This record gives sequence, structure tokens and C-alpha cells, in this order.
Amino acid sequence: MPDFLRSALAFLRNTWRGLTSMRTALVLLFLLALASLPGALIPQRSLSPTGVEDYYRQHPTLAPILEKLGVFEVFSSVWFASIYVLLFISLIGCLLPRCLEYYRQLRGRPVRTPRNLSRMPHYEDTTVDTSVDEVMTAARKRLRGWRKVEQEEADGTKSISAERGYLREAGNLVFHFALVGLLIGVAGGKLYGYEGQVIVMADGSEFCNSGTYNYDSFNPGLTRDGTDLTPFCVRVNDLEVDYLNTGQVENYHVDLQYQSGEDLENGTWRSHDLQVNHPLRTAGDRVYLTGNGYAPQFTVTWPDGQQRTGEVQWQPNDLTTMLSQGATKFDPPGIEDPVKRRENQIAVTGLFAPTAAYDGAILSSRFPDLIDPAVAVDVLRGDLGLDSGRGQSIFGVDQKMVEQGRLNRVARENLSVGEEIRLDDGTTVRFDGVERWVNLQVSHDPFQPFVLGFAIAMIFGIGTSLMIKRRRVWVRAVPRPDPDDAGSTRTLVEVGGLARTDHAGYGEEFTVLAADLLAMVGEQKPTPGAVTGPARGRKS
Repeated sequence: MPDFLRSALAFLRNTWRGLTSMRTALVLLFLLALASLPGALIPQRSLSPTGVEDYYRQHPTLAPILEKLGVFEVFSSVWFASIYVLLFISLIGCLLPRCLEYYRQLRGRPVRTPRNLSRMPHYEDTTVDTSVDEVMTAARKRLRGWRKVEQEEADGTKSISAERGYLREAGNLVFHFALVGLLIGVAGGKLYGYEGQVIVMADGSEFCNSGTYNYDSFNPGLTRDGTDLTPFCVRVNDLEVDYLNTGQVENYHVDLQYQSGEDLENGTWRSHDLQVNHPLRTAGDRVYLTGNGYAPQFTVTWPDGQQRTGEVQWQPNDLTTMLSQGATKFDPPGIEDPVKRRENQIAVTGLFAPTAAYDGAILSSRFPDLIDPAVAVDVLRGDLGLDSGRGQSIFGVDQKMVEQGRLNRVARENLSVGEEIRLDDGTTVRFDGVERWVNLQVSHDPFQPFVLGFAIAMIFGIGTSLMIKRRRVWVRAVPRPDPDDAGSTRTLVEVGGLARTDHAGYGEEFTVLAADLLAMVGEQKPTPGAVTGPARGRKS
């Protein structure tokens, strides 16, 4: 074989051994946990696009650097996937040899009884009047359930070597295989699952899982394109929020109805009380309540008497008081000329307070519930840029239009429910009231039951591994002539113990076992000069 090929094979062999060592697996597991921290501490674009935008505004220098590192999309980044795959390979490479070794241990026999049992960490002995066979019978009875092997020597000495605690390694293997299964389940969920968010008004509005176009945001799995969604529909009738006197939320209750399967054909609606962490499960999907807010309703009346009413969700700025900001946009009716229509578009922007509080003319909110709703609005007229082809946030207007002078503020005022603003051309903007909205998250993960099962198996495996101890016991019965009766013999009984793993607590178990065994074979009458109790310098 050429030297370069031999060197390459040696390099690959050493690399494989290093990758599949338990130390490497532990390092990769630590790195995986460390790599997950940014995903928990920094907003992720797949879960909170607005949170990422806020982070850019708050950290304009740091955010672009984090963007290049993939910190805003941690769980789909190349470096996170690399750690994930390496950990998976390392665990598989560690477990297969351990399974073979465990199989050999199960088929093997307990080790032979050592010649000098007094050197064991745990040791007891005594001399009894019973025969060697009677001692062996008592030892077999006491060690029922242990794996045993018996030996007999030429001088009539008999011994039993017993071992138990083999399930400790089985629990360890179950834990690690369940961890591998958990990794596979999570990866499968990313491949074949999907997740979408949608805002639905709590006034009887409906949402149907019939296509990605119905969602406000949709994140398909790597093998999904959003065309094969399981159909179901939900109807949000009402949202009830219970507040404490401090303004803290006590409970959310969404009066929800849903249809799936045959109910879609016969028009049957089923009721469900949707709460935080109590999702609706239907058609293989889960519907979560992830947020809520308010949608002020405005009616614009043009000078010719035509009216348009708008009700759009506004974004909470302060979750403590639910002070919200947003923009409700209107196209003028009856204008077919696109140029004139763009010149007369109207946007109502500003702040909404569910329980109004004023510091002079500045509006704020002092409580999150709907007690005294009010708005502080700017009315803008001109080109909203809705036909520009660029994406635009529903919570604000295109500031480029304002900077170019194509969108101008024509009024500013604080309004309570029923009050209105009259513009210079006779147009009026009336604040009609407010409606609640809920943010629903639809999640589909066919691997979720497997992830749950593997998680339970991990707990069971690690519990078994921690509770069960691998330990060995040896019992030797040695015939000895009776110095008081030349025609009879007595029996020296030795009991030795050794913990294969951490032996904390085994000394107590061994003491009980040895006491039971020695009590079964007869009353203790130590031979003069014999070692009784623990070996010198050893723990019992």
C-alpha cells in the first residue's frame, strides 16, 4: 500500500476514533446547548420578525454583524446544523461499541471468587457449625435474583460469585439512544412540519387552513411548500381577559369554534375554550393563542357623503398597559383615475389607549383593560405608496412618502369613542370604537409524539442509571476441623463485596446482606484469631 494512502487511512481512522469518543460527544452536547442560547435570548426572524426589526433599531451597529453570523436564524444556520449533525454521528459511534460490550457482559459469567476476599472493600467472616452444603443452600436462597456462578475446589471449599445491577448500563444506553431519537424527532419536525401565524378579529371572524395566502406569516418545513395543508377552520367569537388590580393578566379565554374532517362537509361547528398553553388540537395541527391586542375602528366620510369604515389591528407598544400604535388606511371611493386616487388617500395613525390617561395633551394608558378607550391620531392625506410594489408594514406608513412631501399631515387630535375630526375639505374621521384581536399560531409537527416518547425514555433511562448500582458479592465456605472435637468439622464463611461503580450507599446494603446470610447459616462463633468484621483499613 502506498505511503500516502496509508497515511490517509490512519488520519481517517484517528479522526473517527476522536469523533466517536464519549469526551467528544459531551463537548458537542455542550456546544449545542451553548449555540442555542442566542436563539433563546435574541429575537428570531422565523418567530418574531417585528422583534428583529426592533433589535435593528435599538442596536444599529451590532445587528448587521449578528445578521452575517446567522444569529437571527440560529436553528436554521449552517454552524448550528453542523454541530447537530456531528453530535448525532458522535453519539451513534459511541453507542454501537457500547451495545456490543453490554451484549458480551450479558452473555458472560460473573468473575471467579478472589483467593483473598479480605482485601475487598467490604468483608465479613465467621465460623459456624453447619456444613458447607448447608451454607451454600442458604447463600443461594439469600442471593435469589442475582446472577450466580458456583465453584468447588479440591479441598472441599465451595464458593458463589454473584453480581447484579446490569440494568444500570441498560438505562444508560436507553438514555443515549433516546437522545439520538430526540434529535431525529426534532430534525424530522423541521423537515416535515410547518408553522404559521395569523391575526383574527374576536368578533366572529373566521380563519381557514386552506393555503398559505391566509396566513400573515408562514414558515414551511424544508420538504413542505404549503400546498398540502390539512383543511380546518376556526371562528373567534370573543376574547375574555381577566386582570388583577395591578393590571397583570390572570387568564385568557378565547371563545373558539372549529371545523375539521367531516364537520367541514356538514357545517358542524364545535366549541373550544382556547387558553395559553392549552391549544386546540385538530386535523393533526395545534392552534395556540400567542398574543392579543386592540383594533380601533374609524369611519371616514367624504364631502359627497360616501363612507368607508376601517378596522385594523394596532401593535401593542407596552404590554403592561396595552398602549398601542398603528395605522388605518383608506382609499377614496368613486375615483377611477389612479393618479387622483393616490393623491387623496387617507391614513389615520397614532396611539390607542384602552384606559386613557393624559399628561397635558399627551395620551397614555394606565390600565390594559377597555375602561375608557381613546386615541391620539394624526390624519395624513396623499400618496400612501400602496401601489409602489414595495412591502409595507400595516402598523405604519411609508416614511419616504412623508419625506418626499407626497403624504402630509392635515390634522392631529385626541378622540374618545364617538368623537370625530373635520378636515379642511369637509372630510370627517370618526372614532367608532374598538375590537379585540387574537394572534393564533398554527403548528404542524408529525414527529411530536415521537419526541414526547423519547423524552420520557430519556427520563426513565437516566433515572434507572442513577438509581441502580452495579455490585458484586462473593460467598466462600471453607471446611475447617473442629479443635474441640477431632471427628467433626466446622465451616468458615467469608462474604466479600465490591461496587463496580460509585459505591456510595453500598456499604449499608452489604452489611444488611452479610448479616442476613450469616444469620441464616447459624449463630456466629468466631474462630480465635480469625478476622471478623471489615478488613483492616477498609470501609464496611
